Amino acid sequence: MRALLVVVLFAVAACAAPVPTGPPPPESSPPASSAPPRAERHGPPVPLVPQRASGKYQVVRGEEAPRRGGGRVIRYLVEVERGLPFDAREFAAEVHRTLNDVRGWGRFRRVGRPPATLRVALSSPRLTDRECRPLRTHGDLSCWNGTRAVINALRWAEGVPHFGGDLTAYRQYLINHEVGHSLGHRHARCPKKGRLAPVMLQQSRWLKGCRPNPWPHPGRGPRER
Repeated sequence: MRALLVVVLFAVAACAAPVPTGPPPPESSPPASSAPPRAERHGPPVPLVPQRASGKYQVVRGEEAPRRGGGRVIRYLVEVERGLPFDAREFAAEVHRTLNDVRGWGRFRRVGRPPATLRVALSSPRLTDRECRPLRTHGDLSCWNGTRAVINALRWAEGVPHFGGDLTAYRQYLINHEVGHSLGHRHARCPKKGRLAPVMLQQSRWLKGCRPNPWPHPGRGPRER
């Protein structure tokens, strides 16, 4: 009887665990110990990213046209937290190149003021944690919080080991993954060992046997200019 009572109580406790609501889970929500390990990189020194900066965003001014083609054009803003050791215009340019690659989600116009459908925001670890609540980013991961693709500056600077030191590809992945959430895409699984990972796989945390891939549509060919 005592054993049966223990089993029943355990089942009730498991069912009572809170179910996340609101924006889709980021590359987060695990215990702090599952944050990605630091990547080893060669080349220019990695910028020293502070755990906290000003806590306030600044919109990167200017506009950039979408790539050629047809279909819907999505207006977006780029924001950079004041006090981070990155050039805001360089960040905005890299975001725009990524979003308008033919292997990406579609066509995007960067604007310098609202209205905009979404925002891509480079954020210190502390601001990332704040912006992503109630999701748990533990100062290491990024998220989509319902209005912003919150890009953790620490991950932007360092990448993750399983991208093999390809920081450019990892940054492209970060942008496409979080913007993918803004378009309604949820997390995906590795379909088969050795295949390219879906961009919505949580590649900051693991590959689960897949190969790293930053693109929603990797088979579409080289970028249009």
